Amino acid sequence: MLSFILVVQNYEIWIEAEQWAPGEWVPGDCNSDVFVTFENGERWVATFFTYQNISSLAKKNQSTGECLGGKYFWATDMILVDELTRERIEEVVSDLIAAADFKTVFGKRETSRE
Repeated sequence: MLSFILVVQNYEIWIEAEQWAPGEWVPGDCNSDVFVTFENGERWVATFFTYQNISSLAKKNQSTGECLGGKYFWATDMILVDELTRERIEEVVSDLIAAADFKTVFGKRETSRE
């Protein structure tokens, strides 16, 4: 007999890009830090990049000389997406939690001591 345990986790998602001035958030070509805070106080972060944004950053780095002139790119806790929208971020977070991959992809952050 198989039994399943459904664990429902309540969490809030904070997207840095939602704090930007109008016009700065281009869903097809940008990156943003995303914080997920669970009801137990655990706080996790990842940086979401669009595929297009990686290309844009590589071109920028070629002209500025950063990252050996665009020969490499790195970011901790990086997630690549087709578009950077709240809807897509919510889908990705939900999928990672359901697949038990969330803690592998997101980095844990200390909670605020305010």
